[in-house]
Amino acid sequence: MTIDYYERISVLLDTLTERNIDVAMITAPANVFYYTGFNSDPHERFMALILDGRNKELTLFVPALDKEIAENESFVKNIVPISDEEDPFVKLKSKYGPSLQHIGLEKKEVSMFRHNQLQLAFPHASYDDIQPTINFQRGKKSRNEIDYLQEAVDIIEKVLAEGIKKVKIGMTETELAAELEFLMKKFGAVGPSFSTIVLAGEKAALPHGVPGERAFQNGDFLLIDFGVITKNGYCSDITRTFIIGEASEKQREIYNIVLESNQAGVNAVKAGVALKNFDIAARKVIDDSGYGDYFNNRVGHGLGVEVHEEPSIHENNDEIAEKGLLFTIEPGIYIPNYGGVRIEDEVYINEDGEVEVLTSFPREIQVL
Repeated sequence: MTIDYYERISVLLDTLTERNIDVAMITAPANVFYYTGFNSDPHERFMALILDGRNKELTLFVPALDKEIAENESFVKNIVPISDEEDPFVKLKSKYGPSLQHIGLEKKEVSMFRHNQLQLAFPHASYDDIQPTINFQRGKKSRNEIDYLQEAVDIIEKVLAEGIKKVKIGMTETELAAELEFLMKKFGAVGPSFSTIVLAGEKAALPHGVPGERAFQNGDFLLIDFGVITKNGYCSDITRTFIIGEASEKQREIYNIVLESNQAGVNAVKAGVALKNFDIAARKVIDDSGYGDYFNNRVGHGLGVEVHEEPSIHENNDEIAEKGLLFTIEPGIYIPNYGGVRIEDEVYINEDGEVEVLTSFPREIQVL
């Protein structure tokens, strides 16, 4: 499988021409990876892919210590290293001149410090936000990308199947999280796509709780929300909730409501309707059950080279669903001081405008 970086960059260059943008400076590592294939976290150092809309020249500025890796991995071969003692904005001014009029930026990514440095280097420039264009491109997944995303799903489901075999009374949340992250690498992932969430008992009511020293007890909810990033740079994200020992009637009731909600959300997914419909369909099940006050987050989010991307699937999003979108459906019920259930799947709107579900781990209640 190959990614057509030339096509991705060509689309963005066309946008620069349409909007009379002289140069675009892309600094978010995920976006640099999306357009070049070079995946790196520069930390505090400067890294940027710069597209010159005037002459179509592409330049990748990287920390000097990453030069060799960039040469091997990047589609863009015009690479300029920046050593730690150099000022990157002096280099930019030297290359592009102080008379730039229009610069395209990812405005959410550019700090006040870097904005001030740009103003000093290019005092006559105005700034256009190219983030929406990039988000739109990244949101529409090709079949090649779906294959990469499916690989990430397959790995995390193997991890989950193996990991739950290790669950036992007295084990702590952090111990299971460590076991799961070990299995990720054992099964071929680079590592977790976000900090692994393992929550037991009453802590399962915390949608983004942090694993701690809470030991597993008989009758506990066990919520596991995690994913991997693969060597191809794509992420997965799945949640399953289990019961340890034996399940009470109330636990089964809550679980089955969330399962029905999840299925309603998945069933609603198709091209040509508003994205909010998917949230509304899932939310209606929980609202009608009387637990609406305990589901207070959106039903899903896009993912790809990052674990959170566009689109945002919430009840006020009027954008129309299109072919190529991939996102999660993850309703939940979270009852403070009692516990909670979340069931999360990944869905794709395929070439026919219909839903494909990438996740296949059983969703029915499992008692460990």
